[in-house]
Amino acid sequence: MSERILIGKVGLDGHDRGVKVVARILRDAGFEVIYTGLFQTPATMAAAAVDEDVDLVGLSMLSGAHMTLAPLVVQELRARGSQVPVVVGGIIPEPHIARLHDAGIAAVLTPGAPAHEVVATIRRVLDAAAAPA
Repeated sequence: MSERILIGKVGLDGHDRGVKVVARILRDAGFEVIYTGLFQTPATMAAAAVDEDVDLVGLSMLSGAHMTLAPLVVQELRARGSQVPVVVGGIIPEPHIARLHDAGIAAVLTPGAPAHEVVATIRRVLDAAAAPA
């Protein structure tokens, strides 16, 4: 059985070309991908992740709201009892990456990441989440 990944756009960012490319990259790599679409809230992403019993949540963020919205997705997931990792992709300034990790984001992908890096990052995060504590 392949791992299930939920991908979506949180907030008012209406640019979806990149997230659709990432969804295809992950599907081609053998993952089952569920795309929630545009204009999701942290609560709707977390609810969908729990309902769909996913192994990872991927957020595409180009609006600059990543420091607010991405941690809220993590909080909503944890409030629902889910420990699935969250990966953020998009325009993330270098100084924000460590702060996102501190807020519970498992990995950050920036623009221009090649397909093999996207797949390797997702695989690494999934493997780390599955490893015994």
